[in-house]
Amino acid sequence: MYFQVWALFYLVCSFQSELPWANCGNTWNTENCVGLEPYNSTNLTVSLNNTSSAATEFWERRALGMSAGIEELGSVRWELALCLLVSWVCCYFSIWKGVRSSGKVAYFTATFPYVMLLILLIRGLTLPGAWDGVAYYLYPEVEKLANLEVWIEAGSQIFFSYSLTIGTLNVLGSYCEYNNNCYKDCFWLCLLNSGTSFIAGFVVFSVLGFMAQKQGVSVDSVAESGPGLAFIAYPQATAMMPVPQLWTVCFFLMLILLTVDTHFVTVESVITSVSDLFPRLFHAAGRHEIFVLVICTSFFFLHLTLVTEGGIYVFQLIDYYGCTRACQDFMAVCQCVAMAWIFGGDRFSNIIKDMTGQMPCAFFKVCWKYIIPLLSLISFVLYLVDYQHLKINDSYVYPDWANALGWTMTLSSVLMVPLWAAGQMPKRMQSFRQGQEHLQEQKHIVTYIIVYLL
Repeated sequence: MYFQVWALFYLVCSFQSELPWANCGNTWNTENCVGLEPYNSTNLTVSLNNTSSAATEFWERRALGMSAGIEELGSVRWELALCLLVSWVCCYFSIWKGVRSSGKVAYFTATFPYVMLLILLIRGLTLPGAWDGVAYYLYPEVEKLANLEVWIEAGSQIFFSYSLTIGTLNVLGSYCEYNNNCYKDCFWLCLLNSGTSFIAGFVVFSVLGFMAQKQGVSVDSVAESGPGLAFIAYPQATAMMPVPQLWTVCFFLMLILLTVDTHFVTVESVITSVSDLFPRLFHAAGRHEIFVLVICTSFFFLHLTLVTEGGIYVFQLIDYYGCTRACQDFMAVCQCVAMAWIFGGDRFSNIIKDMTGQMPCAFFKVCWKYIIPLLSLISFVLYLVDYQHLKINDSYVYPDWANALGWTMTLSSVLMVPLWAAGQMPKRMQSFRQGQEHLQEQKHIVTYIIVYLL
């Protein structure tokens, strides 16, 4: 959602006659600012030491208005607050009628970005130096493949990309008919998700190759991760192209539509989960719309802290601790134990066969029982061993109280499952003593508790 706010701000700025991050003649620029002149010149011997690019200063000083640290939240950036309001208004009208409205919105937001992606791909591959970026993208550094941390980070990215262990797929799947072919849906979901990411890599690295040639440096020196890639490197690259406004609008429009999907689907998951807990209260006519309005309004005011001058520090804190590898791995282990061991992998496979008409591959059952829990547990342990305090650009170190707050966010997810299960077990012990089917009921209760929480 935060990317959506920033992308909307950049989209509005893209309609100016001259892109504001392309030059240094602005009130927010410093004496160390460097525009596009050195890169557009054939003389690349200009020293760029101790300087900052116009795109970086626009991002840090104009868009974010960054303060000195998380201790100084400062005032609300009214332009970002307005973009935040627009984002939540769009979210509300996308989901206020439930899947009836969100499904119709998804027809546009899930397909139109592919048009923008195709346009940007064609443009990127025709830029000078683009194939240097493509080569950097396609040819891996073989020695790094032996690094276990690389594979663990790749697995974490898959968790994030597929929205695993956070309940989104579970909630959306609850709207399907019983005989819906979930096996085929999962196959196409994986294929389209990974395929889109693969194609998007050509879009990004072709432009980075062009930017590297302009700057006379290697591709790896201009490639950034996180917000820096979308809001510093890519805008700076489009500013070097002819008709830069067109390509900037296409890029940020695509980014907005992609984030809109993620935004309203995540909120819809929360609303559906709560509504299903109290169906008599929220499934009544007219109450769902009111409940959605209350949720969106509440989250809007909560997220105002993210559009302050210190909001980027809050964002980095949430991103680093809120949904970490520890949360993902722990939840993955719990889900596999609940589904494959307590509920039973064979029973689960039989249900899929009853629903789809075909039995899942036996390899899936091996993954559910052994491979996924083992790999997730290894990743969880390595995360704890290699844990480091959060930093930004290796210059700003978060204070201890901020890291403690971050761990509180992490533990609020990790400890919820065992604490809730431990609290529910004594309530069920009395029924165990009354001559019911102890083993079966215990299995059903534990399964219900864990799966329900997940």
